[in-house]
Amino acid sequence: MDLKFNTRAVHFQTDDGEKNKSKTKPIYQTSAFTFQDLDDMEEYFQGNKEHLYTRYSNPNTDDLGRGVANLEGTPAGLAASSGMSAILVGVLASVKPGEHMIVPMDLYGGTYQLFQQELQEWGILVSIVDFNDHEKIISEITDKTRLIYAEAVTNPLLRKEDTRALAAIAEQHQLKLMIDNTFPTPYFYRPYELGADLVVHSATKYIGGHSDVTAGVLAGDENLIAKAKKRLISIGANLSPFESWLACRGLKTLSIRMKQQGDNAAALADWFSQNSPVKAVYYPEDLSDKGNGAMVSIDLGEKYDVKAFFQSLGWIKIVPTLAGVETTVSYPLNTSHRTVPEEIRQSLGITAGTVRISVGIEDAGDIIDGFAEALKATKKLIKN
Repeated sequence: MDLKFNTRAVHFQTDDGEKNKSKTKPIYQTSAFTFQDLDDMEEYFQGNKEHLYTRYSNPNTDDLGRGVANLEGTPAGLAASSGMSAILVGVLASVKPGEHMIVPMDLYGGTYQLFQQELQEWGILVSIVDFNDHEKIISEITDKTRLIYAEAVTNPLLRKEDTRALAAIAEQHQLKLMIDNTFPTPYFYRPYELGADLVVHSATKYIGGHSDVTAGVLAGDENLIAKAKKRLISIGANLSPFESWLACRGLKTLSIRMKQQGDNAAALADWFSQNSPVKAVYYPEDLSDKGNGAMVSIDLGEKYDVKAFFQSLGWIKIVPTLAGVETTVSYPLNTSHRTVPEEIRQSLGITAGTVRISVGIEDAGDIIDGFAEALKATKKLIKN
């Protein structure tokens, strides 16, 4: 059946054919699966049985990979132990030692560290380029280049990437394109439909949605996912059954959460732009007809004391992550982008006043009032 997005978000799990029909998919909290005899076990290696050992596959992890892939519109997907694990196996499926990939300057700090330090130590060459200038991307392409990697919406300054343009460059030069779609989620944006080969998520964020699971998902081309799956098994980057089950539970409410959080973020961004003297407001534009996501970033500038601001937030939580149902704030300079060289941070505009806001599902008026009170209190605390 040709089901719509909201329906597919709820009805993605497979029926195991168990005698006792559970309304909710059971948790297969097992390290391995049993067989009647050696011939029965051989059926797994012949491709006639799904599961052998949970590091290889599990009904719960398979559900998560399949569910996100379905919403992204891709043929296949896999679940991994974290977003970083999902990124790593996706890259390793696309690029070999001695080969080359091109990535943007405005990457999430953890991804920057993986690419700039770990991958290059393993012999994978990485060029870091300003993706605002596509000619610079093209100029970095060599006969060893295999992959272009980007974020659909960048962290923390929320620049919307031109996925379609990157896909055209990749196709012209016979490269693969991998897009991190963590911030928009498939509710707002689907890179595979715009030409990407692989789409990656930190499912810790909006896919899980409740700040109680660490997970990653890679979705995309069937052959690339098969290669990534081999890497995932070999390096032991599998996700546990219970965390898979939690993420699947979160996925079912993705649509209603993203609608509320997206509407709230739009209201907050508008309030900052119209009513507060902060130096800058960062919020994506024209992401989709459903909205522009649930993240807002601001630069407090010189009019506010940043430490006092964080101390004055009241019920709004300070965390180093994002995307739960609660409104939270983080400080990129000391957390997500701590390892990014200062000269790159400065060139991107990540300053001592940059604050990243993950907007929750609370009442929009309460969220706005919370930040209004923090700004009011912070301004008073500044010393002349």
